[in-house]
Amino acid sequence: MNLYVPILVLGAIAVAFAVVSAMLANLVGPRRYNRAKLEAYECGIEPVPNPLGGLGSGNLAASGTGQRIPVKYYLTAMLFIIFDIEIVFLYPWAVYFDSLGLFGLIAMALFVFNVSVAYAYEWRRGGLSWD
Repeated sequence: MNLYVPILVLGAIAVAFAVVSAMLANLVGPRRYNRAKLEAYECGIEPVPNPLGGLGSGNLAASGTGQRIPVKYYLTAMLFIIFDIEIVFLYPWAVYFDSLGLFGLIAMALFVFNVSVAYAYEWRRGGLSWD
């Protein structure tokens, strides 16, 4: 049990810091609420009028004011997932690199090749340039 005491103390400090920070921000921070600040935010997409009042997505199918989401958002999400998965697999491989030998090197080379193909596709489709 003595081995876990430092971990528990660190966890308690982290929780206390989070709670105290949230309380201080609530007490000290400005309280200027307006209609725009209370609306949901979708990066880069202009809000459409909601038939029930206010802005936001509302029920787009029922209101007939549906708006297509640009493909660039999906390309950016795909790029994030590609690199996220790559990092998830590269860390354990780097830790056990010596014990994996030639098989591990070849397997990771094939994996990096596959990721590079996905990266090249993303680059060719214009996912890396935001207009």
